[in-house]
Amino acid sequence: MSGFLLLIDMAPSIKRKTEEVSKEAITENNEQYVLILCNDTINSFEFVIQTLISICKHTNEQAEQCALITHYKGKCDIKMGAFEELLTIKRALIEKGLSVIVEKL
Repeated sequence: MSGFLLLIDMAPSIKRKTEEVSKEAITENNEQYVLILCNDTINSFEFVIQTLISICKHTNEQAEQCALITHYKGKCDIKMGAFEELLTIKRALIEKGLSVIVEKL
């Protein structure tokens, strides 16, 4: 019987932990932002690709796809994350001459 009572005693603790994890996940989702690359007529595909690789740490294939999507659709989500992280990347991309914006998801 004592083993059964131990499980009952632990149940509220397990429930609280689950609720805490769920609240953390909700908070993180509410604070997610997206960095969007906007099309321009100034920068070449190769320059955009190399810039995304060096600053955003994209793979070559990922950078090429982002450049093509941006060219044909006018914009492309290039990175998601916390606002502060994306703001740092945005500044670096703007310094390179790319047009980017940060939006909340």
